[in-house]
This record gives sequence, C-alpha cells and structure tokens, in this order.
Amino acid sequence: MTNRFDAIIVGAGQAGPSLAGRLTAAGRKVAMIERKLFGGTCVNTGCIPTKTLVASAYVAHKARTAAEYGVAAGPVTVDMKAVKARKDQISGKSRTGVEGWLRGLENCTVYTGHARFESAHEIRVGDDLLSADQIFLNVGGRAHIPDMPGVDTVPFLTNVGILQLDTLPRHLVVVGGSYIGLEFAQMYRRFGSEVAVVEMGPRLVQHEDEDVSEAIKGFLEKEGIKIRLNAKCIHLEQRGSDVAVGVECEADASVSVGSHILLAVGRRPNTDDLGLDRAGVESDERGYIKVDDQLRTNVPGIWAMGDCNGKGAFTHTSYNDFEIVAANLLDNDPRRVSDRIPAHCLYTDPPLGRAGMTEREVRQSGRPALIGTRAMTRVGRAYEKGETEGFLKILVDAETKAILGASLLGTGCDEVIHCILDVMYAKKPYTTISRAMHIHPTVSELIPTVLQDLKPLK
Repeated sequence: MTNRFDAIIVGAGQAGPSLAGRLTAAGRKVAMIERKLFGGTCVNTGCIPTKTLVASAYVAHKARTAAEYGVAAGPVTVDMKAVKARKDQISGKSRTGVEGWLRGLENCTVYTGHARFESAHEIRVGDDLLSADQIFLNVGGRAHIPDMPGVDTVPFLTNVGILQLDTLPRHLVVVGGSYIGLEFAQMYRRFGSEVAVVEMGPRLVQHEDEDVSEAIKGFLEKEGIKIRLNAKCIHLEQRGSDVAVGVECEADASVSVGSHILLAVGRRPNTDDLGLDRAGVESDERGYIKVDDQLRTNVPGIWAMGDCNGKGAFTHTSYNDFEIVAANLLDNDPRRVSDRIPAHCLYTDPPLGRAGMTEREVRQSGRPALIGTRAMTRVGRAYEKGETEGFLKILVDAETKAILGASLLGTGCDEVIHCILDVMYAKKPYTTISRAMHIHPTVSELIPTVLQDLKPLK
C-alpha cells in the first residue's frame, strides 16, 4: 500500500522543518522523514553544541587571565562532565523542540527511518512506501574521512565523536587547519589540553586572505597551540595507548603524538545511500546534488536544500534555501540563490566575520578598488576589553562606491559584519555607512572611520 502526500521532505535539518510549516499552513499534506536526530547538524553536532563549548572555553580563558583585569579568581579548573552536560542540555532542548513542533503540525506525518527513492515520486521508509508530486531533499552532510595511511587501524574523532567526550584529552592533535578544526583546537587548549594543529596547506583557513590566516595563526600560537603547516603525506599509527600523526614537512618532519586525534578535513554530502539513480537525480563527482538557481534538480518535482546541494555549508545558507523554495512555490516571489551575498563567521576568539569578496578575489577581478584597514589595537572598545587581536578590512569599488567585501577579525566582529552585509544587500554606496553616526564605545563605530580613510588598492 502506498501512502499518498502532496509533498515529502527528507531530512529535518534547518530547511526541512520550516518548509513543512509553510506547506502545511498552505493546506498541503506533508510527510517528514528523519532517520536519526531532528534539527540536523546545526542543532546536534554543529553550531549549537560547538558554540556552547566555545562559550565555556571563553569563560575558562577569562578566569585564567582575570588578574589582568584586577580580579583575583584563584586556580581555574574545568569540569568536563559539567561542560558536556551544559552542552547536551542546550542542544537537546533545541532538538526536542524541533521534533515536538513537527509532530504537532496539522497535516504533517513524521516518519523515522532511512529514506530511499523507489522512483522519481516514490520513497520507501522501512515498510512504508510514500509517494508525492513534490519531494524536497534536506539530507545534510557528514565529516569527510580522508583515505590516509593508518586511518582504518587507529581510533580517531570527528566533529561528532569529540562532542561526546566528558574527559579532557591530555594532548589533542587536530588534522585540518580550517573552521571546524581551529574552533576545537582553541576551545580544548582553553579547557587545558595540549593541542597541535596539522595542516597540509601552506597556511590556515586557506579560503581567507593571507593577512587573516597569519593573524589567526599568531593568536592561536600565543595561547600555546602548536601549528604545523605544509604537512604532506599525513599518516596515522598507534604508539602504545597514544596515536601518532606522521608527516613529511619541510620545516619539521617529526611525529605529533597525541592521546586523541580529531580529523577535521572537510565535509561530504549524505547522498550516497538515497537511491538517487532510481529517481534519475544528477549529482556531481563529490556527491552534491546538482540544482539550478531556484534549487530545482534535473528531475521535475524534486528540490535539494541545505548542505547536500553544494551551494553552501552553513545553517544560514540552508535556511535561506528554504526561503528561496517557499517564496517560489507559495509566494509568487522569484527568489534565487545567486541573489545572496556570501557571508560566514569563524568562531575562534576573536571571531572572523566575512562578507562578499576577499582582497585576493578583488585583486583577481582586476577592477579598480579602494581598501580601508584598522588594527583592533586602535579600536577603543577592544582596548577597554583587553581583546585587541585582529583588524578590520573593507574593500570598495572605486567607481561605483559599492562595498565589495569585508574581513573583520576581532572582538564582536561576528555581529559587526552585518553593518557591512545589510548595506551590500541594500545596494547602497559605502557612504551610507561612512556618514552614519554610530554609538560609542562599540566596535561598530569604527566602520565609518575605516570607510572615511580608504586608499587605492595597489
């Protein structure tokens, strides 16, 4: 027997539940399928639990440096069981909230189990066969496990496993020097672990500009994190109860031995066991589902949203995917993926807020441009807080006066970046901000100052 619906949504991550809400409110009969944890990566193994841990690590760091502020805090210890319990409580509340809301939606039937296509309009979940004219894939992604020597013979952690630790690693070796790896590296160093980061490339966070990479490397090393770059031929091996990470490295070819290894070398989409071939849905060589500017696949009636479509790897891009699909289907509003401005944050301390083009991309474009910079040591709010690492950098088109992009690395810059982003979306010139009066003392008040002192990009 086939259960008939107007729409089937596979995956209860950021895009799926919100779309279920819009579709059911419009009178559609919806099936929601989730095989494991409601809320997806963000709620369970991504943003919410990791930023909760970052907050605990920040408090530990501030307590250790309290004397610099004239505060006597005494010896600082970290109770990892309590840290994990706080993380679990916050993450769990979000997960149960999403599931409870979905199960309470009128016209929405929730199925738990693994979904596989039987045809372009049929999906099987266990013993149930579901059919619908519209199918929305929101299946997310998972940690990529590289094919490196030793990976099949030694224990290692991913972003999922490390969140289950309730004891402190004696020495954490992080393989991968990008966003996930660096956030865990800094937090565990602040919890009290010895930490080393092993990166194959010539610098950290290679998608960012070189000055950003160098600044991040600098403040992480100040906290005692060992950074090893240009690490080629990475291999793992057991050393008693420890795990060794061996490399070929021009500067240092020694072995990094740790009690725990975290592999943070990228993500891959959860598309390899969906039966896409049975539906005729095309994917690229990495497994990402191919979609057009409105997130439609090559098969009429099938859409792909979130991390599985390769159009973004963030909670905010996933949610924006939902908004695009809902606007086109329900609001007669032709929104497109290409309308959005790339933006993201790296949640080290201090955080990096990024919007639009990097300096490298602007230079490669060949367009005449202006640049403004300011060290965080010259930002009063940062100086008062004793958090002066980083800098502000904004790039502007010299002819149109449009803001091209910004890299803001410093205290509060995960919020300050939206000053830039909103003006870019408004398609207003940079003078919209440079002539604005911002509140003192804030980090945001220096954005107009930076834009009042633009210089030609040489």
